[in-house]
Amino acid sequence: MFTAVVVSAFWIWFYSIAPEPRAEVARSGSVVAVKPDNAPPVEIAQQVVVGPAGLALPVLGVKATDLIDTYDAARGSGRRHDAIDIMAAEGTPVIAAADGTIEKLFFSRGGGGITIYERATDPSWMYYYAHLSAYAPGLAEGQKVKRGQVIGRVGHTGDANASAPHLHFAINRMAPGERWWDGTAINPYPLLAGKNTSG
Repeated sequence: MFTAVVVSAFWIWFYSIAPEPRAEVARSGSVVAVKPDNAPPVEIAQQVVVGPAGLALPVLGVKATDLIDTYDAARGSGRRHDAIDIMAAEGTPVIAAADGTIEKLFFSRGGGGITIYERATDPSWMYYYAHLSAYAPGLAEGQKVKRGQVIGRVGHTGDANASAPHLHFAINRMAPGERWWDGTAINPYPLLAGKNTSG
């Protein structure tokens, strides 16, 4: 009995003084860069704005009142936009709208330019981020991301106008077995802005 008490006391003492490995943290305005051991840095946005559906507004510094419903806007060849454009300065951090996995990093020459397809933790949802100027350092397909994590930067790649950088943000409902390019578009505006659609 005495031995058990002494051993327990030793381990309690040892773990109270043993240093724990800590990730290196660097702050820059409203973004915190965390550098885990043997891994690329991960930037997590502070003061994330969350819409009524639990999704983060995917451009840092944008408020719900800044959003415009462009989902039904006409595009060339009789297409509908099927997304919303979130206007922001070139290079503004783009953050993950929800927890998920980076399913595809894709460059679309004539369309979205530098793009990210993120499948939500619930695999029936896919988030699409387009016209980026860059990916976050170390971002890779198959990587798990958290809501609010910086995944890219606003830009105007693809068919976007250089004088109006923005994030093209889309949400697709995915049926079982559908791939990253499949899915049925739904309007992100009410989920992010908490308002009815303009149409």
